[in-house]
Amino acid sequence: MTDASKKISRRDVLAGTAATAAVVFASPLRAAAPEATVVTPALIEAAKKEGKVVWYAAMDLPVSERVARGFEAKYPGVKVRIERTGSERQFQRMAQEYAANIFAPDVINASDASHFIAWKRNGWLEPYVPKDVARFFPPEHRDPDGTYATSRVYVVSLGYNTNLVKPEDAPKSFMDLLNPKWMNRLVKAHPAYSGTIMTSTFQIARELGWEYFEKLAKQRVLQVQSSVDPPNKLALGERHVMADGNDFNLVLLKEAGKPVEIVYPTEGAPLIVGPNAVLKRAPNPNAARLLQSYIFSREGQQLLCDFAAQHSAHPQVTEKPGRKPLSAIKVMKDDAAAVEAQAEEIKARYAKYFGV
Repeated sequence: MTDASKKISRRDVLAGTAATAAVVFASPLRAAAPEATVVTPALIEAAKKEGKVVWYAAMDLPVSERVARGFEAKYPGVKVRIERTGSERQFQRMAQEYAANIFAPDVINASDASHFIAWKRNGWLEPYVPKDVARFFPPEHRDPDGTYATSRVYVVSLGYNTNLVKPEDAPKSFMDLLNPKWMNRLVKAHPAYSGTIMTSTFQIARELGWEYFEKLAKQRVLQVQSSVDPPNKLALGERHVMADGNDFNLVLLKEAGKPVEIVYPTEGAPLIVGPNAVLKRAPNPNAARLLQSYIFSREGQQLLCDFAAQHSAHPQVTEKPGRKPLSAIKVMKDDAAAVEAQAEEIKARYAKYFGV
């Protein structure tokens, strides 16, 4: 990391603004949302002339690649280039590139919804409302000004390796992880890299207090980066219990026959809302709009649900049989505006307790 990149913080990006939004898709400045856009032959041809679309994605790579392949099959002649990294790193990258007048991405996705509040204030997002968003998505999952909407929903869970932990001995709650028997047996991800973990850390600290994390750090937790890493460490038997991480990877690993089990904590599972947006300075604006429309179509949303075991705000999407629906999971309340306001404090406190 260069000296220049170290100096760019979330506070720098948000300088001169205030986190006044009260819910995920609230907006301090209201503008008329554009009319819903239907995919037309003219839009498809314009996208084909551009020939490509660049997607900055926080979705783990197999998921974003599967979405890209579905899009390319539906619209031959338009290739998707994926740039995948954790949401917090992506947030830094966008700040650095835009400060240098580098406008590479056409479409962007993140697992930290607070980023879209900042990007919208900066004027970086293009108002664009796909037909399905306008017709089907509830208000809490769409920006009232039409600049972004929820592309996927999932939760952060606990989990354990069934070869190493008996069901009756497995933790049932976050507080159970503080039991001395889990010393040197836990794995968790990092909020400075993962937007999922930034969001979940905020929700857990709000509900349980920062004292919880101070005590958890004394358990000599194996620290990894992405929210996809703890499920993989669990499946490999490198740790007994997952202190956080996304639930959908555990679902997929279990379906693949790996020795893992998902535990939804009794306090509630942190809720993760992942928006997607078209960028105003998109080099390939027509391909960007076409990809955005595909992601929010019933076809694109069903693909995410089936392939990635995630949930959709699209009411026509159905859950795969045998998987637990979101409505059956006790969840914590998300609050993107509060995450935006407290992100630097969250990273500082976390680094202090865990030493990483």
